[in-house]
Amino acid sequence: MTRSVPVELGERRYEVLIGPGLLETAGERLRPFVRRDRVAVVSDETVWGLHGARLTAALERGGLAVHPIVLPPGEPTKSFAGLETLCDALLALELDRGDLIVAFGGGVIGDLAGFAAAIYKRGADFVQIPTTLLAQVDSSVGGKTAIDTPRGKNLVGAFHQPRLVLADLDVLGTLSDREMRAGYAEVLKYGLLGDEHFFAWLEANGGAVLSRDPEALARAVERSVEMKAEIVIADEREAGRRALLNLGHTFGHALEAETGYGEALLHGEAVALGSAMAFRYSAAEGLCPAADAERAVAAVAAAGLPARLSDLSARTFAADDLLRHMAQDKKAEGGRLTFILARRAGEAFVARDLDAGRMRAFLVSEGAV
Repeated sequence: MTRSVPVELGERRYEVLIGPGLLETAGERLRPFVRRDRVAVVSDETVWGLHGARLTAALERGGLAVHPIVLPPGEPTKSFAGLETLCDALLALELDRGDLIVAFGGGVIGDLAGFAAAIYKRGADFVQIPTTLLAQVDSSVGGKTAIDTPRGKNLVGAFHQPRLVLADLDVLGTLSDREMRAGYAEVLKYGLLGDEHFFAWLEANGGAVLSRDPEALARAVERSVEMKAEIVIADEREAGRRALLNLGHTFGHALEAETGYGEALLHGEAVALGSAMAFRYSAAEGLCPAADAERAVAAVAAAGLPARLSDLSARTFAADDLLRHMAQDKKAEGGRLTFILARRAGEAFVARDLDAGRMRAFLVSEGAV
């Protein structure tokens, strides 16, 4: 069964299709968006090795010539160097602005290919075919594209909506358990920031989602995408409510920066730990009941995700270094700290101009030095 979640943005409206077997129908589904019978498919070596032949066959069945651009896997590809490599490859193919770029991979490929599409000849259409749980429920939807810099994550980018998103649940079968847990962190985030009933369902059914039970997985992805779409429709360019989607991210991005944006700490793991810290900080400041913070932390831990700094292999973090990264966060204004905090499980809010001294004391209480 294919589920459809519309992202209603007027003339830029698109659908997120969710279900098994969507890769096999990619050719017919992409045809309406193609002006010439060719597509550039941006992927990484891992995804292309696992699924490239299937996607190529499906696109060719739809009468499309496939031009793959296969990049190294991992966060370092989402950089100025990776962007230059990709743009040069697109130019070498002599793509027109009317040609279609397909992002076929996880969040790194989706963000990079989407940003390249946004700037290629001042804007080209693209389609997202996300291959990780994290990308299916979060980064492939909403049009936020970016690359990382040595000064922080996602600091250079553009808003550029896709024409279509195909979230094939079958491709998640090749994900490692660690990658599934990392994606599940973003699913948990949705319940924690805005839907207590969904969060309670995840408390009861998270194990089924992580074990890839078809019905549980489909429901988790669909509800996550519904919530993302609702928020994007209301606040496409993050002037207000969309910032709530960054629950856990200010803490998480700082931790990612300190660990080098690599395998030591995956993005989803950082979001999970950051969400737990946001709830504990909220409780410590009297903004959120302690019981709700305990529920959030327990849900993170039950999924096998890091819930405390001490879970990160005895790694030591300096509070001042973490604060420096937080001050560079996209939500920060004039160097003032901005965080997404919680009033309860299922209700987050934007907290601006937090006191750096109190935040530093909290980080120390969490185990930073």
